[in-house]
Amino acid sequence: MKSVHDLKPMKIVLRIFIACMLALILSQAPLSAAEYDYIDISNPFLRKIPLAVPWFKNMSGGSEDEALSVKLPDILSDTLEFTGYFKMLDRQAFLMDSKNSDIVATHINFRNWTAIGAELLITGGILVKDGLIETELRMFDTIKEKLIIGKRYKGRTDDTQRMIRRFCGEVMYHLTGNRGVFDSKIAFLSSLAGKKEIYICDFDGQYPKRFTYHEDIALFPAWSSDGKWMAYTSYAKGQPGLYIRNLRENRTTTLDKKGIQITPAWAPGKFELAATLSFSGDQEIYLLTGGGKIIKRLTNSRGIDVEPTWSPDGKQMAFVSKRSGTPQIYIKGTASGRVRRLTFQGRYNTQPDWSPKGDKIVYSAMEASRIDIYTIDVDGGNRVKLTEDQGDNEAPSWSPDGSLIVFNSTREGRSKIYVMTAFGTDQRRLMSMPGEQTNPKWSPSVISK
Repeated sequence: MKSVHDLKPMKIVLRIFIACMLALILSQAPLSAAEYDYIDISNPFLRKIPLAVPWFKNMSGGSEDEALSVKLPDILSDTLEFTGYFKMLDRQAFLMDSKNSDIVATHINFRNWTAIGAELLITGGILVKDGLIETELRMFDTIKEKLIIGKRYKGRTDDTQRMIRRFCGEVMYHLTGNRGVFDSKIAFLSSLAGKKEIYICDFDGQYPKRFTYHEDIALFPAWSSDGKWMAYTSYAKGQPGLYIRNLRENRTTTLDKKGIQITPAWAPGKFELAATLSFSGDQEIYLLTGGGKIIKRLTNSRGIDVEPTWSPDGKQMAFVSKRSGTPQIYIKGTASGRVRRLTFQGRYNTQPDWSPKGDKIVYSAMEASRIDIYTIDVDGGNRVKLTEDQGDNEAPSWSPDGSLIVFNSTREGRSKIYVMTAFGTDQRRLMSMPGEQTNPKWSPSVISK
């Protein structure tokens, strides 16, 4: 029989053993998004990841499944390619029958994929029955020969695009730590109906839908941070008036003040917004409630103050002012009231939009009779020109994850909507619509309608 003194070393050994087992168990837990090193989203010279997406596996053999097994991989490929992070591999180069791909890791010959340069592989299987669809999607690291993520979705057959976008959000979260832009929308102006009215489309330009029907000029669409409200300016009553509209309930509030009411910008996380009003004579920026009541005056200077944009934490506000003689961008601390000038190069710097990451402001500037888009650090350093020698480029707006910028350009003639990465690469037209499209504004990640 062992004594109490004999048991003490055993207790110590047991504790060490338990600690080691806990460490082993924790080491087997799924990696957090930050532990993946596939995409360096801060790298302006980003190397696109080669990604293979074969046709999905038809689990039942039915004709409806067969059509979807071809359609859904194309939707998934287009959705991920839109981000600018991936190079989609041509299915003609695959070393296996794309329609007979396996969706489980134990059956995948990863050498067939690494041989064609694929570093990531997404496989899928679909089953359609009685108007319902079940989709199983998996993403693999072909080099490490391991499963990164696997998801199963069930719903109606008309929910398939939503399923694909949700999975793409999971892909981006696991690779970058952010779910991407797939639940966001873009508001913009279009002359399609004659007068400029506000339209709303999906993040990739699909499904544009008219939002305002004033039969007069509408301007400056602005999303609330919860995506439930849209503020904008309309000339429906003869002068530029501010409208605040609930997207879901279709309720609209107007501001009961005379004079100009323009360039609204919602405060982050609050039912408040800044806007430029001129009822006092000068164009100054005021803070308003979401119901259109004035809370306080935010600027007070000789010269026009317009186009407010908030820092993500709401502690600072950038805006455009002519107080120095020409339009320049300034930043004001909301608590201190201190104002400092941000831009000094160029005589015409306007349309600022604060990055969701908080570190940069994108804006448009005129130099040598051309308008181009720039970014600048919030301390005034690192000014970077993103567009050049391609018509006039204006009205930049950040995507909700800060990875993309939407803007309008005349590079093909009439003004159209374009998108590019945060570093100015992959510039491409967002949509094709008759008339002119201008002043795009990206919504937050989740919108209500």
